[in-house]
Amino acid sequence: MPSSSIAEATPVRAVLDCGVAGGRSRILRQHVPYPFHITQPFYLDAARPDLATLYLQSASGGLYSGDHLELSLHAREGSALAVTTQAATLVHDCRGEAAVQRAHLSLARDSVLLYTPDPLVVFPGAALRSSLEITLAPDAIALCQEGFACHDPDGNAGVFDHIETDTTVRAPDGRVYATDRSRITGDSLGTPASPLGPFRASGSVLLLGAGLPDPAALQAGIDRTGCFSGIANLPNEIGIAIRLLAPDGGRLARGLALAFDACFHAALGVRPAARRK
Repeated sequence: MPSSSIAEATPVRAVLDCGVAGGRSRILRQHVPYPFHITQPFYLDAARPDLATLYLQSASGGLYSGDHLELSLHAREGSALAVTTQAATLVHDCRGEAAVQRAHLSLARDSVLLYTPDPLVVFPGAALRSSLEITLAPDAIALCQEGFACHDPDGNAGVFDHIETDTTVRAPDGRVYATDRSRITGDSLGTPASPLGPFRASGSVLLLGAGLPDPAALQAGIDRTGCFSGIANLPNEIGIAIRLLAPDGGRLARGLALAFDACFHAALGVRPAARRK
């Protein structure tokens, strides 16, 4: 997700509202302030010509100390929207004041919303609080991913400060279907207590409200990309969560791409077209 290079006293909020018009899914309402920027919709999938794909772009070069960015995506009944990023987002040294990014996804009945930003690249000193909230109506399908990889551009094996994540899936009436929270500190990497073990990159995928890929075949495919993976059923029978660990960002990206392909096929019944970056 993009960011401003100037610390924000109040959140910067972007809103995209997708609905069906003229037989296709289109952006019916948008508010996209700096530093957010989007492309025009692309219709990449010949087998799903109704599916609009948007690239979310950055006008500022990453997430910085004090940034507070919020993105709201709404898929109206019957619409289908895929949102991804143009490239990985850099999280810079935050000097003790964490950057904040929040995404709110709202899916009406019979809608499809794919939210798959590229993994973050976290620099030494980076601090981030990230949250994802999904409101899922009956017969809606959501496919979401997130991840990060450590990188020290100076080659000194420096590590980030901390990363906090919070994911919640709700019903339209507010009932919580599932929630997941985590906090990892950079100084825990390389120690016996590291939640990443020997790995330096981590990602996750949620597939909600859809048919499921074969778990054994999916896990075997992800493992062949050089990632270590696990698949679990979510509470309330709403879908699955896939966890990935990787030695570096490149292999994490390949594992996430394979998971996206398999989940897209299971959910929509067709293979996705390439989303070139």
